[in-house]
Amino acid sequence: MIEQIFSEIPQDYQPESASDPVSIYFSIDDVKKTVQMSSSGCRVDNGRAVDDADCVCKTNAEFFLKVWNEGYKPGLKDFLSGAIKSNKPDILQKFLAACGKG
Repeated sequence: MIEQIFSEIPQDYQPESASDPVSIYFSIDDVKKTVQMSSSGCRVDNGRAVDDADCVCKTNAEFFLKVWNEGYKPGLKDFLSGAIKSNKPDILQKFLAACGKG
């Protein structure tokens, strides 16, 4: 399910929503992906495709699917409990919006 979502992200991506290029490294259970977004499009690579991603997101598949499929908005409690970890939650919000999920 997670692999399928990431394979569809480039088609769902709305390039007009991106102002500056940004890279996000996702670690979702055993799935590791790098998403690179810009005004010209979106690319998804397996593993860590950039040395220093602008944003790192670590969570489990259940939580990711809740956000992606049910529109759940992670709050401070989720970050404090460790359900989701990120160095730049604001970039994650921009990612969701760029994929029509925000």
